[in-house]
Amino acid sequence: MAQPIIGITCCRWRLKEDGHFFHLVGEKYIQAATAAGGLPLLIPALGETSQLEQILSSIDGLLLTGSQSNIEPRHYQGQVLADDFNDPQRDATTLPLIREAVKLGVPVLGICRGAQEVNVAFGGTLEQAVHQQAGKLDHREQGGSLDEMYGPAHEIELVPGGLLHQLYGQTSARVNSLHHQGVATLGAGLQIEAIAPDGLIEAFSVSHATSFALAVQWHPEWKFQDNPLSMVMLAGFAAACTQRQLSTRKR
Repeated sequence: MAQPIIGITCCRWRLKEDGHFFHLVGEKYIQAATAAGGLPLLIPALGETSQLEQILSSIDGLLLTGSQSNIEPRHYQGQVLADDFNDPQRDATTLPLIREAVKLGVPVLGICRGAQEVNVAFGGTLEQAVHQQAGKLDHREQGGSLDEMYGPAHEIELVPGGLLHQLYGQTSARVNSLHHQGVATLGAGLQIEAIAPDGLIEAFSVSHATSFALAVQWHPEWKFQDNPLSMVMLAGFAAACTQRQLSTRKR
């Protein structure tokens, strides 16, 4: 049986001031998709020229990656910041892609920036500096080494009966934390799956989706093989991608 094809979103960055742009994705996301039994297919950030229907007819699942860039504030009526690092081409690719994927029943897994994209795609808003909000934790990465940055940072409480709770079977877990933005208001049709001790939404699902559609603010792709929560999430996403592959093949 052929592997389900998992589309992985890329960023569009200029690595040097020489006019050349690159479409990039972290290898850890490719490794996670492969470990989930999928065949990775990188989706370039072509913006409005992206052929959404053709892309979605070619994949069995959509993995929305994390990134150092932020979503342009204009997409959620946020404040424009002078030092903000944005990726408008990625926004123009992913936001309509997410809505169409959910509409067509393509399984979706959003991670960090990818989770924020899901929220904004359905009309939600973002806190642009969570650590500056009264009563909120500093959710930015700590330490110098990768193991320190991606190490467990805080607890999350899973909503009983939710998709994440059904997958994991427990009501709490420890997760890493490498973000400074986060959900302010949840988008239409989204439901909370997990929260941090300070009340920040850490995971949510798309309630009207006909297939797997989960978004998490942490990074389950990092050393996923050592983390039971990451493994069950990837397994759930993989099962939905396989089911999508089988159902479309029968048509």
